[in-house]
Amino acid sequence: MKKIFWTLMLALAVFLGFALSHWLKPGSGLRFGSTQSVVEQVQTLAQLVTVKYVMQKIEIVDSPPDSTLGKFVQGDNRVLLLAQGIVKAGIDLRQIQPGDVTVSGKKISIKLPLPQITDAYLDDAQTKVVDWQKGFLRDFDKDLEQTTRQNAVDDLRRAARENGILNDANERARLELKSFFEQAGFDPVEFR
Repeated sequence: MKKIFWTLMLALAVFLGFALSHWLKPGSGLRFGSTQSVVEQVQTLAQLVTVKYVMQKIEIVDSPPDSTLGKFVQGDNRVLLLAQGIVKAGIDLRQIQPGDVTVSGKKISIKLPLPQITDAYLDDAQTKVVDWQKGFLRDFDKDLEQTTRQNAVDDLRRAARENGILNDANERARLELKSFFEQAGFDPVEFR
């Protein structure tokens, strides 16, 4: 997990470095003449994804027969899925409004939007159906695997929340934005 974090941080740092080098070229520098210009510069970063969790989960979905007699005679259709998923979180900088930013000399104070999960999906190359059972005299349920995959994504999203992905995203976003604004000449940088 640390390897993924540092890779993500390096990619973000490279992105911010290129963005800053573009903005700091003579004649195209960072122009923070007003709160509105600060907001516009920050909003161009759009979604700042700061955390990526890679998680695994075993997901089992049973599909019992509809009739009472079928439950005793036919049995369940069942899918056992070993799911590896990716959950990403960050903050949406497009939500920042002029009232969320206060600039006083070199001091800047910013009210950040709440962190959110930006994406959750299965890594299809690493996700495998381990077992598929079809009940006796049962029709093949073509939607059962898809239902199992969707349940796995929902469970991975829930597990990431429980493991603190939103707190991690908030902390890392503050670190990245603090560095961004310090490189732009602001000091101190405060978040509220």
